[in-house]
Amino acid sequence: MNYRYYGNCVDWPSYDVYRDGGLNDMIYSLNEISRRHFLRQVDTDEVHELEESLGYASHPKNGLTMSADCHVQYFSSHLHGERVYGFVWSGIEYVFVKPYR
Repeated sequence: MNYRYYGNCVDWPSYDVYRDGGLNDMIYSLNEISRRHFLRQVDTDEVHELEESLGYASHPKNGLTMSADCHVQYFSSHLHGERVYGFVWSGIEYVFVKPYR
């Protein structure tokens, strides 16, 4: 079961930013992980869509890829007690959550 893209901190619901276990708590408890570990956990089709929307090339011959960008940080954390994965790009957290069944 791959984690699915939930949203980013810019569009986060305001009621959940400072709530216990919400966005700020998630950010303060980030654990850096490798890109490889991140990709094993998340829906890679959604990651590729996000990469394209952020202006990354799909192949190194065509320009900078997200995998080659040393300024992108990948993380795991907890949001309301549930494991989440994500990445930080240009100071913006992109969050992936476990899909509901």
